[in-house]
Amino acid sequence: MAEQSTNHILLIEPAEFFSNLETIDTNHFQKINQEEEKDKIFRKALDEFKTFEQTLKDNRIHVTTLKGQTGCPDNIFPNWAVTFEDKTMHLFSMMAENRRLEKLEDHINFLNRVYQTTTDLTEFEKQGLFLEGTSSMVLDRVNKVAYMGLSPRSDEKIACRWAEENDYEIIIFETQGHIGKPIYHTDVLMFIGTDVAVISTNTIKKEYQSTVKNKLSQTHSIIEITRAQILNFCGNCMEIKGDNNDLSLIMSTRAYNAYSGAQKQLLLEHYKKIIHSNLTTIENYGGGSARCMMMELF
Repeated sequence: MAEQSTNHILLIEPAEFFSNLETIDTNHFQKINQEEEKDKIFRKALDEFKTFEQTLKDNRIHVTTLKGQTGCPDNIFPNWAVTFEDKTMHLFSMMAENRRLEKLEDHINFLNRVYQTTTDLTEFEKQGLFLEGTSSMVLDRVNKVAYMGLSPRSDEKIACRWAEENDYEIIIFETQGHIGKPIYHTDVLMFIGTDVAVISTNTIKKEYQSTVKNKLSQTHSIIEITRAQILNFCGNCMEIKGDNNDLSLIMSTRAYNAYSGAQKQLLLEHYKKIIHSNLTTIENYGGGSARCMMMELF
């Protein structure tokens, strides 16, 4: 039987980090930095990255770290590939041109030592159609259901093709973020664990809410989060296995502080502990948080 989570994470250490102007039109969680701030922002982001990496290791999570390259300000968010338990790997279609450069041949070759690339959706980039991995689709790996909010980075045509080819049911819906536009990635508004899911139903358009919630509630206990909590990346979390197959939840300190005490208690009914690390600079200028930074290696 498939498992929802793994004990092995891939991180990409950034060679540079700043607000990516190629993604800011669709990512309304990003702040624009001034040119003179770049070096300072990079140093702070690198410190946050290294602390996050060490925090994972301190919690006995297996971490593999690869070096990023310049020209890729979002290198720190490796959502261009997804691995599976059968040791296959899928490559995805990225919207921003400088995000396509993240698919480094060296990194793909490194992963190909263990994982065979069986699907490559890169061809769709030329057609202007995008599907950005587990950021676009939040996967329930156990029950083979993919949840996806439509956005310029998450195309229905490719998602349906991917789901059909991989025997997944896909639940597609529309979202509305804090400025009235679609939320750029589904993994900002929800995450799915083994038996619990966190979701902000009120960011989903009303005509889709019951479909999404009914499907999710068939397999998971649901914890609701608010629009304000979405802005603090409470949906951008990930379940991880410990050495003894104990389950923990990873998030940023900002997200942790935005969860209520009651919500944390509910989460701790499902998780041995909540692991969190300060990612404020990465969140502010990258528009992504803990989940975005981790590629699961199954």
